[in-house]
Amino acid sequence: MTAAILGGLVAGYAVAIQVGAMSVLLVGFAARSRLLVAAAAGLGIATADGLYALVSAIGGGAAAGLVRPIAAPLGIVAAIVLIGLAVRIAVLAIRDYRAAPTHAAPTHAAPTETPSSPLRAYLGFLGLTVLNPTTVIYFVALLLGRHAGFGVADGAGFGVAVFVASASWHVLLAAGGRLVGRVLTSRLGRLITALTSSAVIMVLAVVVLRTVGNW
Repeated sequence: MTAAILGGLVAGYAVAIQVGAMSVLLVGFAARSRLLVAAAAGLGIATADGLYALVSAIGGGAAAGLVRPIAAPLGIVAAIVLIGLAVRIAVLAIRDYRAAPTHAAPTHAAPTETPSSPLRAYLGFLGLTVLNPTTVIYFVALLLGRHAGFGVADGAGFGVAVFVASASWHVLLAAGGRLVGRVLTSRLGRLITALTSSAVIMVLAVVVLRTVGNW
């Protein structure tokens, strides 16, 4: 259980700290909303991350018997997918950093109407994040590679840990609002957070490959 929780925290932060579409949307939303409403929106993003992690982990455990005979090839494929995600994040971040004019302020795509209640904000951001395919690809690849045999308890611990990691990061973004958001969504901020996320995902890919070597 401890290993599953620690793995979930690492995986949760790796996917959360990318300043992607949802993070930019959250920052722009937080700048125009009350703290409670903005925090609820951040929890909506974290809930989607946690649900994807939980479903992937428990699904992997339930299918362990079927997956085990081809676990090694799947692990290699999973590692390749993770490496591809890491490289893509880094390449796009560097490209955007070089292409963006130094004086340009980050744009914040945000709804034209700010939800009036924390519940509406929570459900709105939950729904938007669920539609993000990158999160699904990330967790499925990671769990197929590392934990084809996750049981229900460990899978639940993994999912909760992902939620906690994602929630702490996104609530920080929401609470920081204009101050933290401007730093993290600046040209340099986007580059640093993207490269950090890329490095963490690359490390996870190496762990996958090491695990494959022990099968």
